[in-house]
Amino acid sequence: MEGSALEGLRRSRQDPFIDLLFNALLGFTFLFLVAIMFMNPEAKSGIIDPKAEYIITVTWPDNNPNDIDTWVEDPDGNLIWFRNPESGLIHLDRDDRGKVSDTIKVDGREVTNPLNQEVVTIRGTVKGEYVVNTHYYASDNGEPVDVTVKVEKVNPKLEVVYYDTHTLQQEGNEKTAVRFKIDRDGDVIDVGTLPKQLVSR
Repeated sequence: MEGSALEGLRRSRQDPFIDLLFNALLGFTFLFLVAIMFMNPEAKSGIIDPKAEYIITVTWPDNNPNDIDTWVEDPDGNLIWFRNPESGLIHLDRDDRGKVSDTIKVDGREVTNPLNQEVVTIRGTVKGEYVVNTHYYASDNGEPVDVTVKVEKVNPKLEVVYYDTHTLQQEGNEKTAVRFKIDRDGDVIDVGTLPKQLVSR
């Protein structure tokens, strides 16, 4: 009797200690799993974080073989185009040459990208006027091209400042798509289309 009572006393003293060890092990396991989740965050595919205040997008019809160029001038006279893709706070992020370089290899097969699009970002704001021109740089088929220009203010929320389509009739044509003024707070205060030559000035 005394032996079984002594054994029961030992067991009752060990049970809380075993429970404590088990709970501690569970806690460490949980913290380990949480740490792994934060060390390897899920890849967010398709999310782009453009470090920009304004985005200028110039597009023309898909599969159109002709080469349209974007020229942008800032209030300080800095000018970007395909041979000068960065100047001041303006960057030509994507230069498109029509059908040139539209074919890429994917899994050993040639795939054609039909999209014709150039993208310019303004990564900080300078007070004054910005001029956006399009230039019919090279023609493959000798036909007019409809060009769409969109200007978007990114911060603090996305806002379309300008959106319109114009036609470049032939190779060599240059057209002022939009001129807009930005104030000290980075807001657009005036939008116009008065022509200003930027190409070969």
